[in-house]
Amino acid sequence: MIEFVLTIQDILERKSFKSAKVIAGSKGLNNQVKWSHILEIKEFETLINGGELILTTGVGLQLDLTTQLKYLKNLIEKNAAGMCIEIGPYFKEIPIELIKLADEHDFPLIIFEEVVRFVDITQDLHTLIINQHHQWLSQLDTLSTKFIDLSLSPNGILKILQELNHYFRQGVLFITDNSKSYYYPSEIKELETSIRSFIEKSQSDMTVQRNFTLSNETFALMPVKGLGQVWGHLCLQVQQPMSNEFFFLILDRAALAIAQILLRNRTIQERKQNMEDELVQNLIKGRDYEQDDVQTYLPAASRNMYFRIFVMQLDSSEVNIVEEDWEEMKLQRSMLVRSIFKRLGFFPAVSSKRTEITVIASFIAADHLKEKTDRFEQIIQSIKDMKDTSTFCGDECKFGVSRVYKDIAQVREGYVEAKKTITLKKSDIVNTYFYNDLGVNRLLLLLIESKQLENYVHDYLDVILSYDQKYESDLFTTLCIYLECNGVKNETADRLFIVRQTLYNRLEKLETLLGSNFMEPSNRLALEVAIKAYQILLKQNNNEGKPVFLV
Repeated sequence: MIEFVLTIQDILERKSFKSAKVIAGSKGLNNQVKWSHILEIKEFETLINGGELILTTGVGLQLDLTTQLKYLKNLIEKNAAGMCIEIGPYFKEIPIELIKLADEHDFPLIIFEEVVRFVDITQDLHTLIINQHHQWLSQLDTLSTKFIDLSLSPNGILKILQELNHYFRQGVLFITDNSKSYYYPSEIKELETSIRSFIEKSQSDMTVQRNFTLSNETFALMPVKGLGQVWGHLCLQVQQPMSNEFFFLILDRAALAIAQILLRNRTIQERKQNMEDELVQNLIKGRDYEQDDVQTYLPAASRNMYFRIFVMQLDSSEVNIVEEDWEEMKLQRSMLVRSIFKRLGFFPAVSSKRTEITVIASFIAADHLKEKTDRFEQIIQSIKDMKDTSTFCGDECKFGVSRVYKDIAQVREGYVEAKKTITLKKSDIVNTYFYNDLGVNRLLLLLIESKQLENYVHDYLDVILSYDQKYESDLFTTLCIYLECNGVKNETADRLFIVRQTLYNRLEKLETLLGSNFMEPSNRLALEVAIKAYQILLKQNNNEGKPVFLV
C-alpha cells in the first residue's frame, strides 16, 4: 500500500526546507498537509479549508502581540496543518507566547532563519501533492476495476475482502443485516458477535462512513447501501482512526462492488420467491403445477418427511401499500419468515400476500413425534415478539396450523384447516392455533359449511332463546353456566351472583322447557354443542356486519 498522507514531517525532509527549524508544536509533525498557502493578510477565514501549510513573512500584519496571538488561534481553529515564518523585517524573533500557544495545541511552528523563496516552496509542494493525487487516482482506478472483476466471480464478496486484506494488511469483515457475515482472515471471526451487537445498538450512527473503537480495536466502517437501504457494513481493522479521504474512497469502491453482488443476488431471490410463491398458491388452490417446481422448492418425499400448512393473517391496512414498496416488503417478509422456520429445522416453501402469509412447513420426524407442536409454538411466539419491524407487527397477526400430512396433494386440505382455525380463534371460540385441538368445533365447522348449523341451534335452543326474548329472562346464560359448572349448584349460583333459591327457580323452568332429563349425558352433550354453535353464529354474524342471530 502506498502511503497517501503527506505530513509536515515528510515536508521537512524536502530540499526546500533544509534551512527550516521547528520551534514549537513538535507533537503535531504528523499533521496531514493537503496544500500550501502564502498568507500575508489578517482576515483569512474564507481563504482556507483546513489542512494547509501556511507560509508567511508577517507583512501586512499588525505587529502587536495581541494581534499575533489572535492570528495563530484562528489558524488553529481553522485546522491549518502548521505555519512557516520567515525571520526578517516583520518577524525578528518569535514571541514566547506564540511558542507556548503552538505547543499547547500541537500546532507546528516552523521558522526560516535565512531568506527563502516561497514561490519555490509552493511549486515544490504543489507538484508533490498533485503527483501524489495522480498516483492515488491511478491506484484507486486499478482497485475499482479489480473490485468489479471480483464481484463477477464466484464467492465475490469473500474475494473482495481478501483483496482489501492484501492491500491494507489488516483484518476485514462484512456484517450483513440478515445475520450472515463474511470475514478475512479467519481469526477475525471472533470479533463478529461484538461488532454486530455494536452496530445493532448504534443503528442511527451507522449510515455513514466513520471510525469506531471496540474492545481496544479500532475499525473503519463503510455502510453498504442499495435501493435506498443499508444492506450491511464493511469493517476494516486500522491502527488508529482514519480521516484520509483516499482511504475511505477505497472502502467506498469495495462497498459499491459488494452492493452490486447483493443486488444481483436480490434479483435472483425475487425471481425464485415469485416462482415459489406461485407454486404454493397453485397447491393451496388445487390448480395444476409443474412437477419440476415441486422438486425445486419442496424437499423430496421420504419415510419420515411430513408437513403442516402454516397460515398467518396480517393487518388488512397493508392492501394500500403502493406496488413498488410492496415488492420490496414481499421479499423481506418471505426472507424473514423463511429464516425463522429454517432456524427451527423446517424446510419451508413460502407464499407472501398483502394480508396473508402461507408456509408449507416440511419437517423430518419419527412417527411418534410427528404430532408435536412445540416448534410451531416457538415460531408463533418469535413472530409475535416482532414489534418494531417494517415488515409486519407480530402481535397483530393471527395464526392457524393444519394437521400433519405427507401427500403433497393434501396441501389444499391443510390450507383450509389452517384458515378454519384462524376463523375460530378470531371469534374467541377456541384458544388454540392448531386444527388438531379444535375438538368438537371441527364438527361444527362441517355444519356451518353444510348450512345446517342454524337448524341444529333451532332444534335444541329455540325454546330457551324464545322464552328469554319474550320475558326478558336469563335462562340461556343460566344454562351455559350450569353446564360449565358440571351441575354444581353452589358454584353456579356464585358465578351468576344470585341466591340458591333463585337458581332453583330457574332450573325448574329449564326442566319445564327442556325436559327433566336435560342433564343426562346424551342430552347434555347435545345442548353443549348447540350452545357452542350458537356462539359461533353470533360471532360470525357480528364480524360480517349481519344482524345478530336470533331464532
